[in-house]
Amino acid sequence: MKKLTLMLLLGLLAVAGSAQAKLEIRITQGVESALPIAIVPFGFEGSTSAPENITAIIEANLARSGQFRPLPATSFPQRPTSGQAIDFATWRKQGIDHVVVGRLVETAQGGYTVQFQLFNVLQARQLTGYSIPARSQDLRRAAHQISDYIYETLIGERGAFNTRVAYVTTQEDGGRREFLLQVADADGFNPRVIRRSMRPLMSPAWSPDGRRIAYVSFEGNRSAIYIQDVATGEREKVSERAGINGAPAWSPDGRRLALTLSESGDPEIHVLELASRRLTRLTFDRGIDTEPSWTPDGRAIVFTSDRSGAPQLYQVPASGGRATRLSFDGSYNAAPEVSPRGDKVVMVRGQGNQFRLAVQDLKTGYSRVLTRGGLDESPSFAPNGRMIIYATREGGRGVLAAVSEDGGVHQLLVLEEGEVREPAWSPFYQ
Repeated sequence: MKKLTLMLLLGLLAVAGSAQAKLEIRITQGVESALPIAIVPFGFEGSTSAPENITAIIEANLARSGQFRPLPATSFPQRPTSGQAIDFATWRKQGIDHVVVGRLVETAQGGYTVQFQLFNVLQARQLTGYSIPARSQDLRRAAHQISDYIYETLIGERGAFNTRVAYVTTQEDGGRREFLLQVADADGFNPRVIRRSMRPLMSPAWSPDGRRIAYVSFEGNRSAIYIQDVATGEREKVSERAGINGAPAWSPDGRRLALTLSESGDPEIHVLELASRRLTRLTFDRGIDTEPSWTPDGRAIVFTSDRSGAPQLYQVPASGGRATRLSFDGSYNAAPEVSPRGDKVVMVRGQGNQFRLAVQDLKTGYSRVLTRGGLDESPSFAPNGRMIIYATREGGRGVLAAVSEDGGVHQLLVLEEGEVREPAWSPFYQ
């Protein structure tokens, strides 16, 4: 597969308050064999001007996925905004197989309706199409939904454009460093600070329903684990035991948290029943056991342990039992996250002073390195398992990056100022 190097500026974002100014998303490597698709500029029917460029949002989403190659509008033989106006013969002459048409219509109630249709040009047949009502502030989300419909129709699996990411940024405030836990759309737009602290915030983890985030805070001068409602900001402290309280990971049913606790001495993996607060210890070893990640069926937990003398991945039944080693390639493997399909695990692989992401097939044990940075960390799968977001370094500061599960697509999400790290990709909206 021949790879194509691109440098596309896809978006800028304004941030709530003074948290940050801009986020620049760059595709630094795409796939030349991606599926070409024509997204005709959407029409607008309204009293003023279109409040969002729906076409640009869809194009950027599909391009970032690495699965699509949106064609330039200059190559279009016509610019219809509805299926009835498409002259399929002219599109076939251009060699264009799939075309998206649509329009944004202002309604009498002051809202909008986004209409779109996806066609197979060769068959002159509509593949999908919807009419989505939205307020002006929800038009970006409607564009993400349309992107998901197109992705699922042509790729055969659910798209992850209408999702969010959580991450931690730092900024200087009066000579003191402030830590911000933020949530943004998956394309980096609409960021919102959900927690500020003058003490470190770490390890955000989304609940399976996407409504809450568990994280570690040192605001009491010691580590503690909180669960916070993303919409309301309400939160509760669920662990503040002696020693380490770290690395929370939600069970697939949302009823339990796997934690790293050290109140008994060495860091060990525990499971906390949220309703009863009943705590069960899963690992018993003199080494460091940390960074738990649940398998999608909830039956096992993959974690990092140095019990063999260096960090490697192990798996233990969620009900307790003997831990078995999973990783054998390389002398350093840590920070595992099991893919949503349960067929792979992504990890940080160290070699010398280089730390890069590697992915391992859990059935065959085959693994390979995906990234090329020197300090890549904190990998997190998109809910459809096709992309992985992670933290890395560029120009001496922390930025976010994403890579496709096959390593074919790379992109950077760079803040204009400050550091960003500890990303976590949300589940699908429910």
